[in-house]
Amino acid sequence: MSEVTTTDLYEVTMAMSYLSEGMRAEATFSLFVRDLPPGRGFLVAAGLEPSLDYLARFEVTAEDARVFAEALHRPPVDLAPMVGLRFDGEVRGVPEGRLVFAGEPLLEVTAPLPQAQLVETYLLSQVCHQTAVASKAARCVLAARGRPVVDFSLRRNHGPQAGFQAARLGGLVGFAGTSNVDAAVRLGLAALGTMAHSYIESFPSEEEAFRAFARTHTGPVTLLVDTYDTDRGVATAARVLAELRRGPGCAIRLDSGDLAELARRSRTRLDAAGLSDVQIVASGGLDEYAIDGLVRSGAPIDVFAVGTRVGVAADAPYLDAAYKLVAYDGRPVMKLSSAKATAPAAKQVYRRPGQPDVIALRDEAAPPLMEPLLGPVMRNGHRTGPPDALNAAHSRFEADLVALAPEARRIRAPWPPAPTTSERLSRLTGEVRKRLLSQMGDPHGRRVMDGTPPGDR
Repeated sequence: MSEVTTTDLYEVTMAMSYLSEGMRAEATFSLFVRDLPPGRGFLVAAGLEPSLDYLARFEVTAEDARVFAEALHRPPVDLAPMVGLRFDGEVRGVPEGRLVFAGEPLLEVTAPLPQAQLVETYLLSQVCHQTAVASKAARCVLAARGRPVVDFSLRRNHGPQAGFQAARLGGLVGFAGTSNVDAAVRLGLAALGTMAHSYIESFPSEEEAFRAFARTHTGPVTLLVDTYDTDRGVATAARVLAELRRGPGCAIRLDSGDLAELARRSRTRLDAAGLSDVQIVASGGLDEYAIDGLVRSGAPIDVFAVGTRVGVAADAPYLDAAYKLVAYDGRPVMKLSSAKATAPAAKQVYRRPGQPDVIALRDEAAPPLMEPLLGPVMRNGHRTGPPDALNAAHSRFEADLVALAPEARRIRAPWPPAPTTSERLSRLTGEVRKRLLSQMGDPHGRRVMDGTPPGDR
C-alpha cells in the first residue's frame, strides 16, 4: 500500500466511473484559495515541492487497488482498471515563497481526467496546510522587526510530519533555527534549544542545575530562569555565568509571566552584573500578535521562540481552498453554485509591484511590464528541473515582502490586495455561464437555483 491510498473515497469512486466510461481525455484542475482568512494580508505559497515529489512517484499498485476494493466492498477485479495508473501529466505552479492572494491559482494540474482527479486530496492537504503555516510564520518575522525567531513547535504540532513541515516553513520565511533535530539535520537549519523545567526540578537547587548544565556544555548556554521565581532565577543565572566567565553567546530564557516587565528587570540585573552580552530569549505561547506587542512596548528581548500557536496556525488553521475542474477535453467548464462559482479554463497570474495582480487566461500575453507567477514545474510526470532549494524560496519571499503594500504587511487589521480579472477571462466566464444556464432551460441567462422552470416560480 502506497501514498496513493491517502485520498478521499470519492476520488476513487469518480476515477472508477471515468475509467468505465472511457473518460480519459485531458483535464485541467486549478487549486486556489477562495478568500484569505481574517487577519491575513497575504499568503505565502508553500507545499509545491512535496506535492511534486508525490506526483513523481504516483502509481496505483495492485495492493493499492486491493485496498480501494476493500474500502468499497467490491471485488478486486472491479478495481483492476486502476492498476498501473501513473501520473504523466503537467503541473504549473507558483514557486514556494511567493506571496499570493485570494482567487489566484497556486498550481494547475493538466492530465488525463482519472489521474488528475485521484491526486486532488493529497495536493490540497499539502498546499493548504503548508501555506497556512508559512503565512503565520511569515507574520512572526514581520512582527519581530529583525530580531531572530526560532521554531519550538514540534511537540505541539499535529504529528511528526506536521512538525517537520513547520520547521521547514520557518526556514523558508527566515527563522533563525528550529528545535527539531531531524528537520535541522535534513534541511541544513540551525538546531537550537535550551532546557526544560524538569531539568531544573531534578536537581536539589536551581544553582546546582545551572552549574551542572554549564559543566556539560562548554560553549554558550541558555539557562531557563522561571521554574520557581523569575527574579531569583535571573540573579542565580547571572552569578553562575559571571563566575564561570560564560557571558558571550549565552542567554537566559523567560517562558511565563509578564514577559515585557520581566525582560526589563532581567536586562537591568544582567547589565549590573557586567553581562550586557547575555541575551534574553522569550517563549511561552508567542505568535505574531504577542511579538508585535512586546516589540512595540520596547521590551529588551533579543530572540523570540514560537511554538504551539505558530506550528498549528492557531488563529487561521485552515484555508478555504478548492481544487476545481476548469477544462475537460478542450472544453472550458465552471461551477455556478452560489458563493462558490469558479472561473473556467487554465489560467496565469501576472504581477507588477505597485499594481494589482491580474488573473488571466493561460494563453494571454503578459500585460506590459508584468511577470507571470505560474511556471511549468512538471511535464509528462517528471520535474522540469531539480528540486527547489529552500534558500531560493526564502529569497523569493523576501523580495515579494519588500514589494508588498504596507497595509497588507500590518499585523493587526491588514488589508490584502485584490487581484483583477483580465477582459478575456471575464468575457469567457460570461459565455460559459450563459451556455450552462441555457442548457439548464433558461435561454435568457437567469440563474436557475433549483429544478423549477423559471416561468413557474
